[in-house]
Amino acid sequence: MEQSRLEAYADLVVKKGLNLDKGQEVLVIAGLDQPDFVRMTVEKCYQAGASRVAVNWTDMATEKLDVLYQDEATLSEVESWVLARWQWRAERLPALLWLDSDDPDGMDGVDQGKRARAQMARFPRIKPYREATENKHQWCIAGVPGKAWAKKVFPGVPEEEAVEKLWEAILAAARANGDPIANWDKHNALIHSRCDILNNYHFSRLEYRSDNGTDFSVGLMEQGRFAGAAEKDLSGRVFNPNIPSEEIFTTPKKGEAEGVLFSTKPLSWQGALIEDFSIRFHEGKVTEVAAAKGQEALEKMVAMDEGASYLGECALIGSDSPINRTGLLFYSTLYDENASCHLALGRGFFDCVRDFEKYSREEMLKMGVNDSMIHVDFMVGNDSLSIDGITPSGEKIAVFRKGKWCF
Repeated sequence: MEQSRLEAYADLVVKKGLNLDKGQEVLVIAGLDQPDFVRMTVEKCYQAGASRVAVNWTDMATEKLDVLYQDEATLSEVESWVLARWQWRAERLPALLWLDSDDPDGMDGVDQGKRARAQMARFPRIKPYREATENKHQWCIAGVPGKAWAKKVFPGVPEEEAVEKLWEAILAAARANGDPIANWDKHNALIHSRCDILNNYHFSRLEYRSDNGTDFSVGLMEQGRFAGAAEKDLSGRVFNPNIPSEEIFTTPKKGEAEGVLFSTKPLSWQGALIEDFSIRFHEGKVTEVAAAKGQEALEKMVAMDEGASYLGECALIGSDSPINRTGLLFYSTLYDENASCHLALGRGFFDCVRDFEKYSREEMLKMGVNDSMIHVDFMVGNDSLSIDGITPSGEKIAVFRKGKWCF
């Protein structure tokens, strides 16, 4: 890949993704797949005014060995140095950049029950620190190719060529060709204009219908709002949390979901691939799941905690999105979720409550924001999907027809 194109992409994730304040600290989380690009991004952070950039290197293969060989009690422990690192994040509020290159099949063969139970045991120790950082700093997730990921997306292609092809797909999906900064200025303006249209309707419910069997209705909070693309933290800093990002999303009202949703793309969850699945809801809660592949992982996912079986997000993306037009299945939620409409199980977004800064966390939970240790997106959009928004007066407004926006 040409150095100049990688430089432009690194500029994009630092300048539009994080939008650093001068003197701000940065934490980069990255796998071992693209060390040269990580170093390039670190330098871009310093050039943008960062005072310190720390890199937390991760390796899924090593994590798999931990799950395979550690006993459950050991796997469930949270060491004091781990809590100290979370404490540092809560106190210093560094901008967070996650460069994702995970292998979609990287956790095949592990005991998903053991892994899930260990995560549930660790989560209460970490949760207070996560809550202390919520909406108080910038963060951005962007992709870089890993060899195993590239081979999954482009099977039968030599490894080096597959990595190059995945770079091309990532840059195209991220609108990083040409002038990436100008591309995102225009893109943010379009997304925000559509958010304004949706918010002016004050929908109380969304109804989904599709030829694949999806027949579903979900309630929305009276105080809820649609958001997308560039966001603001509580200090007013503008940042883009996902690169790419085609979605317009909101947090639904907990306890108000009825019907069944059928997936339209596989879901890669913690290194396990879940395919051809459906999820049924009653009174807001998951009552049944079925999957052609990954049934155990899907069952573990919706049982991670009480909130894991409720919805935390409804996201709208036209089937004519640039990512969907590639025809690629990325086996990565960051990309596949931006190819079509999706929903998410688990944690909702407090900043999808209008004037959220005026309310306490407890008040927003009472409004209907779901809380959970997970937030997992799954795709339901296709070329037959229709979505109607129902206004408080009962008027039905066409939002999507045949998978595309009606406005």
